[in-house]
Amino acid sequence: MSKYITTPIYYVNGEAHIGHAYTTFIADTTARYERLKGNKTLFLTGTDEHGQKIEESAQKNAKPTQEFADEISATFKNLWDEFEISYSKFIRTTDKDHMVGVQKAFVKMLEKDDIYKDFYEGHYCVSCETFFPETQLVDGEFCPDCGRTTSIVKEESYFFRLSKYEDKLLQHYKENPDFIMPRSRANEITNFVKGGLHDLSVTRTSFTWGVKMPKSLHDDKHVIYVWLDALLNYITALGYGDDEADMNFWPASTHFVGKDILRFHAIYWPAFLMSLDLPLPKTIGAHGWWTRDGEKMSKSKGNVVSPKEVSDAYGVENLRYFMLREVPFGQDGDFSQRALIDRINSELSNDLGNLLNRIIGMSGKYSAYEIDSTDVAKYHTQELDAIDKVLDSLDHYMSEIQIHRYLEELWKLFSIGNAAITEHEPWVKIKDNETDKALATVALVANILAKAAIMLSPIMPKTTTTIANALNFEINNKSYNELVVNKKLLKLFNIKKVPPLFPRVEAPLMQEVLQAEANSSKVEKKSSKKKEKFESAANFGENLIEIGDFFETSLKVGTVLEAENVPKSKKLLKLKVSLGVNDTRQIVAGIRESYSAESLVETQVCVVANLKPTKLMGIMSEGMLLAAKDEDGLSLIRPEKPKKAGTLIG
Repeated sequence: MSKYITTPIYYVNGEAHIGHAYTTFIADTTARYERLKGNKTLFLTGTDEHGQKIEESAQKNAKPTQEFADEISATFKNLWDEFEISYSKFIRTTDKDHMVGVQKAFVKMLEKDDIYKDFYEGHYCVSCETFFPETQLVDGEFCPDCGRTTSIVKEESYFFRLSKYEDKLLQHYKENPDFIMPRSRANEITNFVKGGLHDLSVTRTSFTWGVKMPKSLHDDKHVIYVWLDALLNYITALGYGDDEADMNFWPASTHFVGKDILRFHAIYWPAFLMSLDLPLPKTIGAHGWWTRDGEKMSKSKGNVVSPKEVSDAYGVENLRYFMLREVPFGQDGDFSQRALIDRINSELSNDLGNLLNRIIGMSGKYSAYEIDSTDVAKYHTQELDAIDKVLDSLDHYMSEIQIHRYLEELWKLFSIGNAAITEHEPWVKIKDNETDKALATVALVANILAKAAIMLSPIMPKTTTTIANALNFEINNKSYNELVVNKKLLKLFNIKKVPPLFPRVEAPLMQEVLQAEANSSKVEKKSSKKKEKFESAANFGENLIEIGDFFETSLKVGTVLEAENVPKSKKLLKLKVSLGVNDTRQIVAGIRESYSAESLVETQVCVVANLKPTKLMGIMSEGMLLAAKDEDGLSLIRPEKPKKAGTLIG
């Protein structure tokens, strides 16, 4: 079976950050998992290098645009190579064969009357390379995606008839529930399409850095617009429009993207494919953002995490494990050096590394490092059944892109191994001359480590290779079939000594800890100033603040998409609230005594949108509703008239 896995192509306006690494780790893990199962797999990544923003960035850096794009693209490729990402092809939108494929696709759409020429006047966001109708703007001026100021642009343009495909898209979403993952994001895309699609401008004349128009059209002043150009990379990488040597891999199994570009991939891209009479990808997996201390990372805030810096300090495989284990796919995650250290010490060092060390030590004492699985089934039927149950559950979690649950389940194997040693006490059996029982327990744990290493290999390939070498076998499709699928045990072998896999981390290794201390000092000073303000405001009966303090709070209008009671709670409701395109929050609110879940669906609320996520009764809450309460009860604060979800309050 053929599998085609892709990352988005990364925009070359800056070097790779932790979010780029996260997407790439997910895609690499998925590709490695498919290869482990014996599936022929093509894994694509690369860089997106056209558009006005790149042209302007090159000018600011006083470099020719191609040279600027070459330099930034190389930083991505070099980093992925350093991280040993197993991509099959690294595509660049400045590749000649890609541009030829884009031109041929443009001609086909034109011949099909899906592209036409007209004039466009509208609000354009340079940062997002996107036109927005006025109804989508925030406060009539700001981009709904990035929040930057838009500008009015009027120019001749070729348009793609996106509106033509509205019904077909809605039908596809309905008939293919796994098309958008996680499924919770499908509602926002469906609602967006139901709101009406506008034809899409697909060329520009105000800049020149892009794919040139096909010569046959004799229209040199236009360049093909960046989103049509960029999205087509997924098929031009397979040879579309040229030799088409790898088009047998199409359709893609999974496009992995960030939630901020889901709309382009779930609406524009399938419409383009329908126009080209090509099948649609099986799944578009949209992950959340990574924040730092509860805030979205940005260069202006100085809180961007460099994946190379983390890797240099802690190791790339520890970083891979942390990011894939820490956050449920689709939700936002907060990067914390302390959380990374905790997972290294507790899960990697204690659970996995220590278990291997114990087996090496015991086998050295009891059997001259020889391990024989002959008696494992005789004495450990219960443990073997539990192991098989865990192994049988893993494929489901990977297919559902629940890698955090995959790892959570996989770690049960190490719990079984550690529990077996504690319960059966091989050292006692040796003293009691029950050597066969003691060695069976050692062999049981060796087999647990072998089976777990195979299934952990897509996430931590180098670490698991070390484990496999110690256990004298190779991780590949053959060992996967023998030890995991067919439930066989290791043959007689001699275990090898290896250095500790995960040395404990006693203190933070990155410079950020110094910055954190400096920030802590600033917080103390700020608290002191707030205390002074409070004392000076006593005569007013209020804690007076400055206007700047108020604007540190992000208040937005939200639309409730779903609501349900929280089990075992009389006060809590769990809501799914839209704060605009590609921003859906889970909010737990103590309003059940005043509102039923059913009454809130499709109503609007006011949300504090920049609170640090927290857990209430074990459920993550990503915001807070505004409400007023007096002797007559509690009432939600709501907009007087319906407002677009995500509209700022203030």
